[in-house]
Amino acid sequence: MKYQNIAVIYGSDSSEWEVSCRSGEYTASRIDDSKYSIYEIFARFGKWQLVSFRKKGAMRVKFPEEARPEINKNDFSVNIYGERIKFDFAYIMQHGTPGENGLLQGYLEMLGVKFSSCRSFVAAVTFDKYSCKSYLRDVDFVKLAPDMLIRKGVTDIDAFTEAAGKKLGWPVFVKPTSGGSSFGITKVHSASKMPQALKCAFMEGDAVIVEKAIDGREFTCAAYKDEKGIHPLPVIEIISDNEYFDYDAKYNGNSEEVCPAKIDDALAENIKDVTCKIYSHMGCSGVVRADYILAEDGLYFLEVNTIPGMTNASLVPKMVRAAGLDMTDFLTGIIESV
Repeated sequence: MKYQNIAVIYGSDSSEWEVSCRSGEYTASRIDDSKYSIYEIFARFGKWQLVSFRKKGAMRVKFPEEARPEINKNDFSVNIYGERIKFDFAYIMQHGTPGENGLLQGYLEMLGVKFSSCRSFVAAVTFDKYSCKSYLRDVDFVKLAPDMLIRKGVTDIDAFTEAAGKKLGWPVFVKPTSGGSSFGITKVHSASKMPQALKCAFMEGDAVIVEKAIDGREFTCAAYKDEKGIHPLPVIEIISDNEYFDYDAKYNGNSEEVCPAKIDDALAENIKDVTCKIYSHMGCSGVVRADYILAEDGLYFLEVNTIPGMTNASLVPKMVRAAGLDMTDFLTGIIESV
């Protein structure tokens, strides 16, 4: 194996920190402890602590919250019972900042520590919905919904709302440009609801994308890279009981996730092909999930998620199981390809 000590980093400074913990705990439990020693790190607002460790071939040891060892961020190491452990690989499971927007990646790049996700520049670009769409505006393999950008501090909300109505029509989606799990997202059907929707979105960040709502079926597909190249996973169709795939639909069971999607082979292959092209075009690494709407006039790209959820009920693990892959082998392939 290339690496000895795998640090799984979870938590985050964002609204998604609890989801991130569940993803990180699941991922750590599936990494092969016959090949690696696994260390779980909870990182939030600059405080990095060792939650537990599982040495190669041994039992998991968990620390009481009040006795968790502090991570030495000068060299990305930890002292456990007098033994200094230096991590040589980081499996990043932080949803939101700093693990998904390039900050954590930049830190690891400066230390020369390999990690599981996209490099810092790619993470920064893909994390921002408007920037990511801007990188894809000239491609011919997927469509993009018309949109507008607004930043916090714009005083004439009425003028912006009027311009959005004229350019995009109603309804629209109002989304923070950064973040995930549908935090801060509102579907707006009329101009009168725009100010409140913007206020909600600005609670999650300083920039907001307002996007024309596209009618159609929602699909998602992931791709990953190992030593043999880029591979797509099975397509999932998301059928929400709510108006759209919001936080409640994602995490409280108010949606059906059909995996693999019950679509013809040609459509499935097209979505997989588009996902691999986006992965390659953006310069991604690790496992990345892309979301789409299939409208009457074609396939529309919604966003890309470079640190997708990894709980037992999350979309990517469902895809891995549907592909007939073993999750532990899948994670080993990602780790060893870096």
